[in-house]
Amino acid sequence: MQARYAYPDLPYLPTVPAMWRAVLAQHADHELVVAIRGDGTTERITYGAADERSADLARRLLAAGVGKGTRVGILAPNGPDFAVGAIAAARIGAVMVPINTFFQPPEIAWLLHHSDIHTLVTTPEILGKDCLDRLEAAIPVLTHGGSDPLATPEFPYLRHIAVLGDARRPWTAPLADPLDEPMLAAAEAAVSPSDDLAVIYTSGSTAEPKGVIHTHGALVRHAHFIASEHGWTSEDRVYIPMAFFWVAGLVFGFIGPMQLGLTILTEHRFDAGDVLAFLGRERVTYATGWAHVGPALANHPDFATTDLSSLRDGYQQVLLPEERRTADPTLRVAQLGMTETCSSHTWWPPNDELPEAKRGSLGSSGPGFEHKIIDESGEPVAVGTVGEICVRGAALMRGMVRRDRSQVFDVDGWYHTGDSARADGDGHIYFVGRTDDMIKTSGANVSPVEVERLLVAMPEIREAYVVGVPDPERGAIVVGVVVLARGAALATPELIARCRAQLAAYKVPKRWEIVASTDPLPYTTTNKIDKRALIERLGDGPLEGAQH
Repeated sequence: MQARYAYPDLPYLPTVPAMWRAVLAQHADHELVVAIRGDGTTERITYGAADERSADLARRLLAAGVGKGTRVGILAPNGPDFAVGAIAAARIGAVMVPINTFFQPPEIAWLLHHSDIHTLVTTPEILGKDCLDRLEAAIPVLTHGGSDPLATPEFPYLRHIAVLGDARRPWTAPLADPLDEPMLAAAEAAVSPSDDLAVIYTSGSTAEPKGVIHTHGALVRHAHFIASEHGWTSEDRVYIPMAFFWVAGLVFGFIGPMQLGLTILTEHRFDAGDVLAFLGRERVTYATGWAHVGPALANHPDFATTDLSSLRDGYQQVLLPEERRTADPTLRVAQLGMTETCSSHTWWPPNDELPEAKRGSLGSSGPGFEHKIIDESGEPVAVGTVGEICVRGAALMRGMVRRDRSQVFDVDGWYHTGDSARADGDGHIYFVGRTDDMIKTSGANVSPVEVERLLVAMPEIREAYVVGVPDPERGAIVVGVVVLARGAALATPELIARCRAQLAAYKVPKRWEIVASTDPLPYTTTNKIDKRALIERLGDGPLEGAQH
């Protein structure tokens, strides 16, 4: 199935420094990002201010030995600090590695080592919690008065930690004095579309997350296409609640909108009351976000008195007055996408309704993409038959961190997505499910294996299973099923506390079933847990004999 769509010609070379110069020339006075901080206050930055701050940081990064291909971690919430750190790294050809702000010390330590980060750019606190405490727990040498540059065998490539703000730690020395402006200009001019731009981490179907590598050319072109297809202009103020450290937030929510010179409205954390007041105050014009966002806002007591008259369209149709909503929101397409394909790889104009005959379609092949659907033997299936989606094309990742090409693509360059789907005779693709058991909850991927390994390491637990039970708002909720060891006792609050100490909050099961034996659990004839049957049972209610 070949792409029906094509990328428009860009008025600049598809690299971040070339794009940034072009946007800045027209929109320096426009606000780039306006965000609600964790304490409810608002922070904002213009394109011009972002240029000044990112230029200073970029020149300091160059002086600290960061150059083309050097990996720079960005650990900051949605807002001006993330924008400054990401733009600074990208404009000198360094590779930005956005880090999940929910990560706990063991997860941060794993990613710093796996991604070979050279310099980490971060903030003193995230959501009111001390981020530097987390880093000291992740990087033990810091508590012993770590030097700059750092040198520790646990993180052989990590040299610097740059804190944007008041650090107040003995190990947070400022980066080197900045190199001069001609050096920055020369570094920017040396960046090409084929250079790596970002490593975006996503959970795999095993416990080890995947570091997906995208180039400037692929990411800039694809992000521009997605943003421009929404009909946005530089006068728009678009609500983007997706985290910038995931592909949807980075591509659809940050690099795409930035190319149009518009204002991104976002938050450090979602609080319906704060967000409603914020959207009214900031005169939002378009609202995006996962399916549960709109109902959460519309059901808040303040919704009736919030002035959202500036809102003209968006994914959250429930926020619009009846006369301005699309006739049938279920005929609007949520494109199929993944980190490996730089967000969406299927496409249908987001503000248009599907024909009734195509209800349920996620669109057809996006620009530069082609698809095939195969059976278990690797052969293409007939039209209408369910199989695994394979994809290749212009915005497909260059590869993955620490994986050989043969471990990522087949011999013909296809990436096997793990998604099950069928296609009709017109090339429209209809998603069926996952070929593995990855849980997708509120836009985040949760690897059951990762959570299960943590649980079975607890002495009180004999067996543990983690599944996703369908949920109309979040797609799925994470449910943990725990079989206790003989004579052991373990309460749900203790389970949650132990998990939260080791895992990002979205990975911690929202519902628990603690059983004393395996009697309520379904097994296959080969004595393996039948997760499909378990999901069905959990969907019908609590397991027999379970505590919650």
